[in-house]
Formats: sequence, C-alpha cells, structure tokens
Amino acid sequence: MKALYKIVALVGVSVVTTSCFNKSKPNYQFFPNMYESVAYETYSQSGAFKNGKEGQLPAKGSIPRGFEPYAYENSTAGYELAKANLKSPLDSTKIDSKKGTELFNIYCAICHGEAGDGKGKLVKREKFLGVPSYADRPITEGSVFHVITYGLNSMGSHANQLSQEERWQVVDHVMKLKAGL
Repeated sequence: MKALYKIVALVGVSVVTTSCFNKSKPNYQFFPNMYESVAYETYSQSGAFKNGKEGQLPAKGSIPRGFEPYAYENSTAGYELAKANLKSPLDSTKIDSKKGTELFNIYCAICHGEAGDGKGKLVKREKFLGVPSYADRPITEGSVFHVITYGLNSMGSHANQLSQEERWQVVDHVMKLKAGL
C-alpha cells in the first residue's frame, strides 16, 4: 500500500511540474523589456530629451571639470606669442625634476633622445628623421609648452596624456637639457 502511495505521489508531482510548461508560449516574464528590448538605431532622434536630437548642452561659458584653459591659439601667431610671453606658473617648490625626467623619458625620449640631442630610438632606427636637437633651436619655456600642448610638424599633441602641471614639469626638464647641450 505504501508503494502505491509513493507511485501516486510521484505521478502527481510530475504532472504538476510538467503542466506549467507550454512550448508555444513561455512562462510569465517579470521585466519583459529586459528580455526583449526595443532596438534603437545608433545616433537616431530620441524622445528622451527636450529637443529630440541630442542630450543637454552645457551652460555657455562653462568649463569641464579638471580643464584648465590655455590662452594661446593653435597657430604660428599663437606659437610666437607663447614663445615671447609664456612663463612657467610653477615656482621652485612645485617643480619636481625627478617627475619631469620620468615624464620626458616616457613621452619624449623615444624621439628626442634622453639627452635632448634628437637621437632617440626611433630616429636611430630611421622611423622618424629630422628630429631637432634642443641645442640647435632658440626655444623658451613658452614655446616648449605650446608645442607639447598642440604639437608641431610630425610631433603630435600630448595634451591628452599630460596634465598642464605635468607639461610644465617636462618643460623644466627640457630647459635643463638645453642648458646642458
């Protein structure tokens, strides 16, 4: 008799568990939009914003967090103005020559050489030619900072890799290299 109860219970449990399954329509979904999301075309208009096209624009005249404005434009005239007028805002207590040397070796020495003589690894392997020595050029703190910020000729801008203070640290190191050449 106990065996009969066990068989009936087993059949009952199996009927209950399989009766909820329906191949043509799946079970109830709690958050159907997570499983079957609406597809949107990239860069298409959206009703999520007031103007229907783009997100909220920043207020006029606002400056992004961490951004420090640079007053000289990316042109030959801006380069000449920076060369003549721009001086390092860092005083002697804020200049970290070890950090400047480290940053120069990471970003600049590959082309300009560790001594600033224009004979870095890429120049020796003839990947870039015509990298000038610091001894051959009339450079100032302002001109070096401007070139690091915007780039010049084949040299690209390093403004995204180095903060303004780090660029001034590199400028300090470059000026020391120029004095040594």
